[in-house]
Amino acid sequence: MNYFVRAYLRASTNEQDAERARGALDRFAAERGVTICNYYVENESGARLDRPELFRLLSDCRPSDVLLVEDIDRLSRLASADWEALKRTIRERQVRVVAVNVPTTWQHLAPAQGEFDARIFGAINDMLLDMLAAFARRDYEQRRERQAQGIAKARGQGKYQGRQPNQERYDAINRMLASNNSWSVVQRTIGCSRATISKAVKFAAEQRSETYCEILTT
Repeated sequence: MNYFVRAYLRASTNEQDAERARGALDRFAAERGVTICNYYVENESGARLDRPELFRLLSDCRPSDVLLVEDIDRLSRLASADWEALKRTIRERQVRVVAVNVPTTWQHLAPAQGEFDARIFGAINDMLLDMLAAFARRDYEQRRERQAQGIAKARGQGKYQGRQPNQERYDAINRMLASNNSWSVVQRTIGCSRATISKAVKFAAEQRSETYCEILTT
């Protein structure tokens, strides 16, 4: 193999596990006899073009390297102009995109093909990637619209309280920290980002402060 396979894993928020799909990508690569040389993991919205780990991956790539994703929506929920900009960067770096959910892209992991077959598969893949990126964007916009409608309805009924912290997850993080585990160990064990750990620590501190104030006033 004269190219590197680089896996990109993304989740939208710090509360989600960006490495959730790592096992599936490992199995996919093993079934095809290739090795993933590096993993690029981040918690950023797919609707944002400015994603540091994605562009670090592209910067690390040599011509013909493979960018491996579980699903095209992990790569893009971008608006049309931003998607075109990302595709332009991918083309300039001569990176080949392989998505587990797009079988026609798997040919990038197969032995070299003739020029005719390569051009046909290239045209098919370009069309499919554009179509799936458009679907991913539409799904993103519909979710945002439904969320806004739900918030507006809840506010009208006086029920909206905003996003609530994941108490159970925060407690697990703080128990591990209290047992002298490092942040890196907590990240690997819980499957969270450092930003989430920071929020959990802050949340625990706020709770202790509120409890102390209650004691003083009773």
